[in-house]
Amino acid sequence: MRRAADIETAILQALDRHFAPGLPAGRFARNLLLLSLAGLVPAVALYVALSPGMAAHLLAGGAAGGRFLRQVLTNGLPVVFAVNAASLLLYARLRSGRSGPGRIVALDLLARVGLFLALHALVFAGSALAFGSFGGDPVQALRVVAPTLMQAAAFGNLSGAYLYATVIAALPLHVAALAGWLGRPVGLGAGLALGLLAFALQAAALTALAALIRLLQGAAG
Repeated sequence: MRRAADIETAILQALDRHFAPGLPAGRFARNLLLLSLAGLVPAVALYVALSPGMAAHLLAGGAAGGRFLRQVLTNGLPVVFAVNAASLLLYARLRSGRSGPGRIVALDLLARVGLFLALHALVFAGSALAFGSFGGDPVQALRVVAPTLMQAAAFGNLSGAYLYATVIAALPLHVAALAGWLGRPVGLGAGLALGLLAFALQAAALTALAALIRLLQGAAG
C-alpha cells in the first residue's frame, strides 16, 4: 500500500513539473503534444488492426495512406490535443487547491464532451472547405458529425480511436480527485477505477448527445 502511494505521488509530481500552467507556452505545448501522441498512436494502430483489410489497404500504396494520415493529423491530433489540454489545466487547478474535486471532475466531463463534439464539427466543416471532403459541402459535413460520434464509443470509426486516445491524460486528474475526496493517497488502482468510470460516463453522454442532435436534424428535415 505504501509503495503504491509512493508511485502515485511520484507520477503526480512529475505531471506537476511537466504540465504546470506557468511553464513557457512552447514547452507546455511540446509536452502536451508528446502526451497526445502517446495516446493517439496506439489507439489508431489498434483501430487499424481491428478493421479487416484496412492495414493491407493502407500499405498497398496510392492515395489511401495519405488521406488516412491527413485525417489523423488534421482531425484526430487537434481534437486529442485540445481535450487533453483542458483536462490537464483542470488537473493543475485541482492540485493548486483552487477548486474542489467534485467541481473539477464535473467540469472535466463537460469540457471533454463539449470539446469533442465542437471540434469535430469545426474540423469536418473545415475539411469540406479545405480538402473537398463531404462533397465540398460544409453543411453536409456538419450533418455527418452526430452519426459519426454515435459510433465512437463502440470504436466504430476513427473518432472512436480519438476518444479512447484521451483516456491517458484524464487518469491523473481522477487519481488526484479521489485522493482529495479521501484526504490521503489512494494508489493507482483506485484512481484508475474512478477514471474508467468517468470515461464511461463521458462516452455515454457523448453518444446520447449525438443521438439527440441526430434526432433533431431528422425532425428539421
